[in-house]
Amino acid sequence: EFLDVDPRTLRASMNRPMGADPFKLARQTAKFGSSTVGMQPPWVWRCKDGELMIADGMTRATRVAEQLPGQLIRVEVTEEHPHYDVSGLPTIGDLVP
Repeated sequence: EFLDVDPRTLRASMNRPMGADPFKLARQTAKFGSSTVGMQPPWVWRCKDGELMIADGMTRATRVAEQLPGQLIRVEVTEEHPHYDVSGLPTIGDLVP
């Protein structure tokens, strides 16, 4: 399933609760800037209460949230985990200025 969402609403992954790797983010920003052309959709898991948690694509989602506030991105829901409570994880919006 593909959805168009504001990347600031996505929950950080359990593996990267502090957000995108700053070196990878800087490298990707230098290479792609604010363009989303050709960007692969981040993979997300649908968790408890319909919250979406990033499974793969933290850097891509963070770059768009920083460079293009308010722009929606396409994400692919790859798994359903209705019992995972991710409400304690920060959203990308919590992590970017």
